[in-house]
Amino acid sequence: MTRTTPRPRTTTTAIEPQGAPSPVTRLLLATNNPGKVREMRRLLAREPFEVVTPADLGISLDVVEDGDGYAENATLKAHAFAEAGQCIALADDSGIEVDALGGGPGPLSARYGGPGLDDAGRTDLMLREMRDVPDGERGARYRAVVAVAWPDGRIERFQGTWEGSLGHETRGANGFGYDPIFRTRGGRSAADLTAEEKDAVSHRGQAVRAAARWLRENG
Repeated sequence: MTRTTPRPRTTTTAIEPQGAPSPVTRLLLATNNPGKVREMRRLLAREPFEVVTPADLGISLDVVEDGDGYAENATLKAHAFAEAGQCIALADDSGIEVDALGGGPGPLSARYGGPGLDDAGRTDLMLREMRDVPDGERGARYRAVVAVAWPDGRIERFQGTWEGSLGHETRGANGFGYDPIFRTRGGRSAADLTAEEKDAVSHRGQAVRAAARWLRENG
C-alpha cells in the first residue's frame, strides 16, 4: 500500500535500469535498532542501493516516536534521518497486535510494560497476561509500515502484515522482539525460522521489498 503526498517538481538521482552492478542511490536506514539493521541489510543486499546506517555517517539521532500510529512514527523517523543525512532515508515502525489484548500493544510494542523491560521481559509479561487465553483465541499478527523520505520532504509509505498466533512459551533462538512467542501458521515460532525463511514471509520483509521495488521503478 502506498500513500503519497503531492510532489514538488524536483528530481532524485536516477536509478540505472536492468540491475546496474554498482550502487547508484544512497539509502540511509533510519534506525538505531541492531536487529532491524540486520534484517534490512539482508532484505536490501541485492538492490542497487548504497545502504548505510547512522553510524556509517556519524549521525547520532534519537527520534521521539509520539505519532498516532505506525505510519506517523515511521514518517517522523524517515524525515528526521533524511534531513540529518541529506539523502534518502528508510524507516519502519512495527509492532505485534494481539486479538485478546484488544489489538495491542501495536505501535507501543517496543514500550510494552514500561521502560525498564527488555525484549525478554516484554515477552514474559505478554505470556503472563495471556496465560488463561485458550488456543482458539490467541490470534496475533505483526504489522510494519515502512516510510521512505527525501531531504526535500517527500514521503512514500508501504505496509506489510504477518498473521499468526501467540504461543504458550518461548521457542527458538533466532530473531528478536516477540519472535520467540509468535507462532507462524506452520506452528513454528518466528525465532525458529532461519533468516531467509523469516525474510520471505515477515511483515518487514513485505514492506521493505515493496519500498525497494518502488524506488527501482520510480527513482
